[in-house]
Formats: sequence, structure tokens, C-alpha cells
Amino acid sequence: MSLSESQIERYGRQLILPEVGAQGQQRLAQAKVLVIGAGGLGSPAALYLAAAGVGTLGLVDREAVELSNLHRQILHTTRDIGQPKTASAAARLTSLNPEVAVHALQTALSAENAAGLLAPYDAILDGADNLPTRYLVNDACVLLDKPLVHGGIVGFDGQLMTILPRRSACFRCVFPEPPSPGEIPSCQQAGVLGPVAGVIGALMAQEALKLLLGAGEPLAGRLLTFHGRRSAFREVPVRRDPGCAVCGDAPAIRTLQALEPVCYEKGSDPSRTMVSTDGV
Repeated sequence: MSLSESQIERYGRQLILPEVGAQGQQRLAQAKVLVIGAGGLGSPAALYLAAAGVGTLGLVDREAVELSNLHRQILHTTRDIGQPKTASAAARLTSLNPEVAVHALQTALSAENAAGLLAPYDAILDGADNLPTRYLVNDACVLLDKPLVHGGIVGFDGQLMTILPRRSACFRCVFPEPPSPGEIPSCQQAGVLGPVAGVIGALMAQEALKLLLGAGEPLAGRLLTFHGRRSAFREVPVRRDPGCAVCGDAPAIRTLQALEPVCYEKGSDPSRTMVSTDGV
């Protein structure tokens, strides 16, 4: 399949990259990426993936757009308040790039539906707003052997990691157990600076594009943390745990399980513990 003149013009600045070219662009056009959460992280990630020409984008979210979302969830506008986030996001992404097929999945991810929702996609981006969904997405990706890009933010800080199931550390390798319910304050109390979502969300899109193109070195085995007050990044090596409950040598988790909802407190250090996520 050759590129049209309009495609050459649209994607010209990335087509000249040796890692992309016409063959890479065609690979992107055939790719399918699922974004979990059309909120603070999913917004910039989905926008950049659509702009790059990823052929199919799935968006999973169960919420409607609220005024309090708009300082960080840049897929949505004031006129979208009250609409399902997936519908608002689909309209925006289609207007940005009509060549992209957007699947709006207005639903909550659950142990019952996760495998079926994730199965058709080549890569998964986790921009969820709660810990149970994060563990569920991680476990589903390991069981389905799907590459996963994890991103999380709180306050001025964020973190990012790419997971290649059974080849690199998964989410449970780094954070084996969630905290007990009621142990920490709600995500609403933690807060987040809008541009932090943009920083991490854009990097999530870059990780996905690298995976799809087979270019560069993914953040597998490395947890990248962003400290916004100092505008500094730090890389923390992480290893696959042979005793991990889901990706270890003798996994205890062989089917998907639901967890109780919990969140992490404001100011938690994303290099030492998982940060709360945006979108609540």
C-alpha cells in the first residue's frame, strides 16, 4: 500500500525519520492501540497517537465530562460537559485525523470484560484513575501477552514504565500489593498540576509508537520518574520478579480478579511507591 499525497503531506515530518519512513507509516496505519481512560493521561496520549496516524484507537472510559476535568483533560472542551468522555474524545480525535478509526468504549473495565476488550489491540496504554483498574490491566496484559505502557501522576510528579510481559518487570513486580482500603486519602484530595499530565501522557504515546515501529529502546525494566517542582527526570531500574504473582515462574494469578478501590496520598514519591492517578 502506497501513501497518498495528502498522507505524505500530513505525516511528512515523521516520514523523513529513518525509523519511520513509508514502511513504518504503513505499520502505524495497520496498528491498533487501546487507551484506558480518556482523562488527563489518555488525552495527550490519544491525541499524539491519532496525529501520528495509528490506524485504530480504542478508548475505554465510563465517565462523563465534568467542568473539573478541563484543566488537564485536553481532549474535552466546555461544550462537552455532560457528554460521555469517549464520545467527546472520539469526536475530537476524528476531527484531528479522519483517517483514524476510533472505537468509543463507554464502559467500566472489569474482571469479566477486560480480556475481551484488550484482545483485539496490539498495545495497551494505562491511564486509569484507580488502583484496581491498574492491577486488572496489568494482569490482563500479562495473561494476553500484550505490551503495556503504564503512566501515573500526582501533584507535580509522575512516572512511566513499559511492560513487556514475562520479559520485563510488570506492575505487580514493582508494586506487589495495593494498600488496604481506607489506609490513604482519596484521589480528589491529592490534586494534580495539569501540565504534568501532558508530560507523562506524551511520553506514553512515544513509548507506544516506539513499540509499534520497533524503534528505539522501550522503558522496559526501567521506571522513569518526573519531579515537576525541579523539572527533573530520574530512572529507576526495575527487574522482573521470578516470584511475581502474575508473571513469575509459578504464577498464582491465572484468571482475572477484581480489587477493592483505593488511592495513594498526596506527595507520595513515585520512585518509591505508586502515585495516585489523574481522571477521578
